[in-house]
Amino acid sequence: MPSADLCTEDEIVQLVYGFYDRVREDAVLGPVFNRHVKDWDKHLPKMVDFWSSALRGTARFRGAPMPKHAALPGLTIELFQRWLLLFGQTTDALPNAALAARAKDLAKRIAQSLWYGYQMKQGASLLTGETV
Repeated sequence: MPSADLCTEDEIVQLVYGFYDRVREDAVLGPVFNRHVKDWDKHLPKMVDFWSSALRGTARFRGAPMPKHAALPGLTIELFQRWLLLFGQTTDALPNAALAARAKDLAKRIAQSLWYGYQMKQGASLLTGETV
């Protein structure tokens, strides 16, 4: 359950920017993200809004992540696992243990949901002959 008492906005910013610094530097995920994120200065505040909404209940995020992720070509379970590994490393470094635990749990559920949605989209494409 989101709660404003869980953390501050500054902690959300620290989480998001710290995580995406890791992603952008990562030999596996960096090229994938850099190929699809055209404007990091626009993307990062959107991710802060997403995590603030998810963790603090601010309801600032507007968007639909599933269709955007489902449309990406060539995603694998290994990429999702790598994303979770880097996210876990980022949360483990946070001084706020409650925030770290809640964010890590939520990230696992988000990754699972996106992966299942991605697989369903790929399966539908195989059945209908659509290309993704």
